[in-house]
Amino acid sequence: MAASCARLTLLRPHPVRLLSSRTRHPGGSDARAGAAKAISFCPPVDSKYDWIGPPDKYSNLRPIKCFVPADESPLERKLRELRQETQDWNQKFWANHNLTFIKEKEEFIISKLRALGLGQRDEEGRKRTLDAEVMADFYKNFLSKNFSKHAQYNRYLYPLTPP
Repeated sequence: MAASCARLTLLRPHPVRLLSSRTRHPGGSDARAGAAKAISFCPPVDSKYDWIGPPDKYSNLRPIKCFVPADESPLERKLRELRQETQDWNQKFWANHNLTFIKEKEEFIISKLRALGLGQRDEEGRKRTLDAEVMADFYKNFLSKNFSKHAQYNRYLYPLTPP
């Protein structure tokens, strides 16, 4: 990938173009969660637009490739690099968080079904589900258990966001 494809910028507002191709994630799910994903699409060299890709499969965040002006100042470069660092950090946090959520939710459902003496599938082979009231207990417990992680996330992110 050309160096110009991997650059990001923050200062100059430009019209946004959506990427039309899906981002592919090689490797296993645990390996995918830990690393920030590079966008495989490279906008045209002469593009003067920011490009936004489809939501990532694990973090649900949209990757961004920003226009980098030829006359980028040192301050613009620093802001671009900080933006990339923040984007990578967000990607990693939410990918890990979402995979943990999915894993714990599945474990909760399996344990509740076992306690009821039921298998994971019904007689017709469809996956069994639990009612909203039972799942509400899981959601409440998951949020309570991860409260400190969310608070740390907000404490880290707050100083990085412009007023």
